[in-house]
Amino acid sequence: MRDPGEKMIGAVDIGGTKVAVGIVDDQGKVLSSSESPTGPDSEYAPGLDMIATMLKDAAGRGGVELSGIGIGSTGPVDPFSGAFGEVDFLPKWRGENLVKDLARIFGVSVAIENDGDAGALAEAGWGAGKNKGRLIFVTIGTGIGGGIILDGRLYRGVEGAHPEVGHQVIDPTGPLCSCGFHGCWESLAAGPAMAAWMESAAPGGDPRREPLTAKQICQLAMQGNELAVLAVGREARYLGLGLANLINLFTPDAIVLSGSIMRSSDLFLQGIRETIRRGCRFVPFEKTELVLASLGDDANLIGAARVWHHRFGEVEQLVS
Repeated sequence: MRDPGEKMIGAVDIGGTKVAVGIVDDQGKVLSSSESPTGPDSEYAPGLDMIATMLKDAAGRGGVELSGIGIGSTGPVDPFSGAFGEVDFLPKWRGENLVKDLARIFGVSVAIENDGDAGALAEAGWGAGKNKGRLIFVTIGTGIGGGIILDGRLYRGVEGAHPEVGHQVIDPTGPLCSCGFHGCWESLAAGPAMAAWMESAAPGGDPRREPLTAKQICQLAMQGNELAVLAVGREARYLGLGLANLINLFTPDAIVLSGSIMRSSDLFLQGIRETIRRGCRFVPFEKTELVLASLGDDANLIGAARVWHHRFGEVEQLVS
């Protein structure tokens, strides 16, 4: 029997290729969920109808009434107005306001955050970073993003801006990044960067010059492939450099690592830690725990729900 006072949050995760929706309880458990593909040609009005229908269906399957709705979205969003910014993967959604529209449809409070911030809130509240007042969440996959928790609260920049940890410059002579700089952390250490280096480093005519994914490179490295082992070592060094910068700047209690690259974390963690050890001599780097995200496949939906709790839940600290 559920506590009648328990809050059931509708969670919406907007990604580059799909929208996922679920119902999440007070303990961070996903009760029901579904997803639907999206693309650059997706119009906003049909997308809004689809999300509303999915939320109603998910609530019906869970046999609950929604207490609120939390949204985590890839790309720039305004957490206060609720408007989408320059969302490249959903260009027809720019300037639209899912927060206001879902609040009108469901009659509940709605909050939105960048998905990196949502991930940070989820791991700090219900995951590997629980009880850590100073936490940095980093996700490494097709890009690098994250969120920062300071003194138990989500860190925001000017006008609520989301910090772009993936666009710190590591090597100004490095490859051009989509942001306009050369040698950003993302351009050197995200999955596509690892694959691009592997392809460029293979001798002419070598089958390894065929495009490989980061996952395939990791599998080759585990099999002892020399070039793949070099690619993994290079990746670990660049990951370590970016993380060392974050430790030097913030000296957090913990850094939580997530994303597809970290599914092969055993290949990288030793090299990452060695780079941090060499580059963080002036701060107590050994006090910063390096941990893996713990919320699994439902992390994005749990993060979206945590967005609502952080904004509208009873005043609470993420640390005990």
